[in-house]
Amino acid sequence: MAYILNPALTGTFAPPVMEARRWLDGVKFAPDRPLINVSQAAPVDPPPLGLRQAIAEAALTETAAHLYGPVLGMPELRAEVARQWSSSYAGDIAEDEVAITQGCNQAFCAALSALAGAGDEVILPTPWYFNHKMWLDMAGCKSVPLATGPDLLPDPQEAALLITPRTRAIVLISPNNPGGVEYPASLMRSFFDLAKARGIALIVDETYRDFDSRTGAVHDLFADPDWRGTLIQLYSFSKAYRLTGHRVGAIVADRAFLAEVEKFLDTVAICPSQLGQIGALWGMRNLAQWVAGERAEILHRRTAMVNGFERLPDWKLLGCGAYFAYVEHPYPLPSPQIAKRLVAEAGVLMLPGTMFMPDDDPAGQRQFRIAFANVDTQGIATLINRLADWRC
Repeated sequence: MAYILNPALTGTFAPPVMEARRWLDGVKFAPDRPLINVSQAAPVDPPPLGLRQAIAEAALTETAAHLYGPVLGMPELRAEVARQWSSSYAGDIAEDEVAITQGCNQAFCAALSALAGAGDEVILPTPWYFNHKMWLDMAGCKSVPLATGPDLLPDPQEAALLITPRTRAIVLISPNNPGGVEYPASLMRSFFDLAKARGIALIVDETYRDFDSRTGAVHDLFADPDWRGTLIQLYSFSKAYRLTGHRVGAIVADRAFLAEVEKFLDTVAICPSQLGQIGALWGMRNLAQWVAGERAEILHRRTAMVNGFERLPDWKLLGCGAYFAYVEHPYPLPSPQIAKRLVAEAGVLMLPGTMFMPDDDPAGQRQFRIAFANVDTQGIATLINRLADWRC
């Protein structure tokens, strides 16, 4: 006898990164031709020594580091986010307008749980981040795809046509996952104005803000005194401080909204990891120069990707920035078939565009996401060579 399962869960797809890893089963890679894995955007190195020492010292000496903490996070970390964000965005953000979560994925789930229920609609530009789509599926919400143009930038006028009485939010990611593109400040403002005028939320996922190629404030939304009630920002400490295993993220929103978010967080996790928060706070206070160096290296690798694809005239680079390049392949086979063959025949693991697109959108069959942040410039050159040498 089988369990009776929730159709909202069975109706969504398997986690794409886990699915892609299964393609490696039984494949042997020669020592002189190791696998190039550009399937996942996550640091593979540990945090810098000072941060690890701060976590270790807290684990040994601070009793509170092992106990339940406030549901919305450590006051010191919330205050530090508010202070730094107010400075960097030329805005006014208070400590109690910040919530700390168990990673940015949980931040998204918490925010959407406070906004939307079964049957409600959320607009996602495509290509979309697959975990966003999966959560909406599991929550019984309808993901409304907003197609982007050749530059991978969504159009606010097209978004306006998709808004219905059931629409609860528009979700933007900048720098974008999976597309890599950085949304211009004017575009962000247009989406904010649209959301505010139509009485829906604008969720801005800025997980990769620390690796944006632009200097200064990349948008002026927090400088608007009326941002509350419309804007919800999501953030992850995982990428900047290599804290992926500690799961620390954040939501910035108005107090009344976070009071609803608190209900979700208390039910799901009770509180975020104390040690992870201690590490994030230490990083924010001590690692500005180190993060600047990490950003410079990522931008260096971005340049290597752009230059590399100039050597692949049959491929098309659609977007490139932060951790990602989003590309179009030149072959007649669909991208999932090519992806599996590339593992065995070229020693390359990358995700097909079908994992980021609606099933009925043919564009995904021609596209790939390349998560290049974990590959140095020499590795990027090797990747380009393998793609150049491979034939369908």
